[in-house]
Amino acid sequence: MKNLFRLMLLVTALLAFTPNADAQNDKDSQRRVRREQLAEKQAKHIAEKLSLSPELSEKFVTTYMACQKETWSAGRPDNFRRKDRLTEEQTDSLLQARFDHSQKLLDIRKKYYAEYRTFLTPKQIERVYRIERRMMNRLFQHAGKKDKK
Repeated sequence: MKNLFRLMLLVTALLAFTPNADAQNDKDSQRRVRREQLAEKQAKHIAEKLSLSPELSEKFVTTYMACQKETWSAGRPDNFRRKDRLTEEQTDSLLQARFDHSQKLLDIRKKYYAEYRTFLTPKQIERVYRIERRMMNRLFQHAGKKDKK
């Protein structure tokens, strides 16, 4: 009887935690979809601001989305928060990881600059970066206001 009770308790615990794992996977896929939708809206907005033709606009959106996906695949940098209790070696390792991440992002930007350059002028590309930066600043400001509430 005692073993049966333990078995039932174990099964109940397993069943209780299984939906949470599925919910987490659903949440990650929803976040990914939202991020892709936002990036596509950004690309279309930028293309509109540049007054690109429909053909160039489609090419720009496709290239922009590929660039965003590659940037996302580079991952996030190691924790940038202040670390007071790290050893010298740990701090050095953290800084090296940040440099590596920054280099990955720079390599991606250079790669896509060359791709953009095949159908946009340098001034248009610079404007793309400027519009993108403004949009990101607005998003961060909006997120900051949400955090204060």
